[in-house]
Amino acid sequence: MFLSLPTRTKNDIEIVSVSRSPTTQDALSKYIKSISLMSASSAREYGFRLHGLANFTKMEYKTNLDDLIKAIKEGSYDPYDILCNYIAYLQARNTISTSTLKQRVITAKNFLEYYDVDISPRKFKIKIKLPKIVRKDIDALTKEDIINILNACSDIRLKTYVMLLASTGMRASEALCTRLIDYDLSADPPKLLIRGEYTKTKVSRTVFLTQELVVQISLWLEYKYRTRRICHKDEKGGKTRIEYKTLRKNDRDLLFSVNSTNPSIRGLYFQFAANFGKTLDRMGKGNREEVDHSRRRRITLHSMRRWVKSTISDLGYGDFSEFMIGHSSSTYYRRTVDEKAALFRKIEPYLTFLDYQQLERRGADISAQLQEKDKQIQTLVKKQEDFERLIQSLIDSGQLKPNPNTIH
Repeated sequence: MFLSLPTRTKNDIEIVSVSRSPTTQDALSKYIKSISLMSASSAREYGFRLHGLANFTKMEYKTNLDDLIKAIKEGSYDPYDILCNYIAYLQARNTISTSTLKQRVITAKNFLEYYDVDISPRKFKIKIKLPKIVRKDIDALTKEDIINILNACSDIRLKTYVMLLASTGMRASEALCTRLIDYDLSADPPKLLIRGEYTKTKVSRTVFLTQELVVQISLWLEYKYRTRRICHKDEKGGKTRIEYKTLRKNDRDLLFSVNSTNPSIRGLYFQFAANFGKTLDRMGKGNREEVDHSRRRRITLHSMRRWVKSTISDLGYGDFSEFMIGHSSSTYYRRTVDEKAALFRKIEPYLTFLDYQQLERRGADISAQLQEKDKQIQTLVKKQEDFERLIQSLIDSGQLKPNPNTIH
C-alpha cells in the first residue's frame, strides 16, 4: 500500500531491514513492525528517517539504538541533549530542507517515547529549538498550462494519467491503484470507484469522469492490449524470429500497469514522476523550488489536484470540490448520487481540456446567448424610445401636462 512519496532519489528509498546489524537493532525493527500494522507506507517512511538516527547514534555515540535507549533510561544521557545534537548533526549535513529536518526530529522523539523515555512536551518546547520553516506561496497552475502539458506528453500512458489527475483531482497514488473493474465507462455520467484501502482517509469514494477522459482511457486500453510484434534473435543460428503477442486482459489489472502480474505502485509512481519531469523540462517549465534545498519542481503531479479544487470552488461548489478530491467535507453536506451527478454535469466543461468540439459547442452556445441578450436589449431600448415619443406628443397636443418635478 502506498499513499505518499517523499522527494528523494530512488537509491535513497530503501526499506530498513529488520535483521540485526550495528546500526539497525531490535528496537528499530520492533518499532517499524508496529507502524506497519497501521500503514506500510508510513513504516517505510519512518524506517528511512530512523535509519538516519541510527547512523547519527553510531557516529556520535559509538553505539547502536538499543544501547542508547538503555543508557538514557539509566540516566547516562539526557534525551533533550541527544535531540539537540541530532538537530546539529542534520544541519551540518546541509542537504535537507527545514521541514524534512523537523519531521526527522519529531520521529526520533516519538521513537524514544515508544520505549518509555520520558519527554515532557513543555520541556521539549523549551529545550529543543527547531528551525522555522520558510513557506513560499505556491504558484497557481492555469488551464492553459495543463493543456500545454497534455499536448507535450509524448507517451499515451502518461497523457492518460495526467488527464485523469487533472479531471478528477485524485492523489497520484490513488490513480495508480485503480483497476479496470473499478471503471464504469458506460454509466451516465461515467464513474470510478476508488477503494478505501488505497486512500489517505481510508474511505472509499466514487468520482465522476468527463467524456473527454473516457475517450482517452479507451484509447489507452486499445493501445495497451494491442497485438505486438516481437523479434527474438536466435543465439545459436543468429536468425531473427518474429512473434506476435497480445497482452491478456484481466479486469483485476491496474489501469496503468504494463507487462506485470504484480506491479509495484511505488515503481509506477517513479516511472510517471520521471517522465512527467522530462516533459516539463522539454517545455521549459521544469524549474525547481528555490526554498531551503528543495528538489521539488514548481509544477508537480499534485498541482493538478490543487487546480481541480480551486476551479470547482470558484464555480461556487466548495463542498462538492471537497467530495471530488476526497477530503472530509461538512458533516451537514449530503447529496444523493443523482444530485451529485447533476452538479458534475455543470462543472464538466471546466474540467475538459482537449475536446475542442465540445469547447466550440459551449462557446457557440455562449455566443448565441449573448446575441439573444443583445436583441432583447435593443427591443427594450426601442420600446423606451417609442414610449418617450408618445409622451412628448401628448404634451405637445395639450392632452397631458408636463410634470414640473421631472428632471430632463
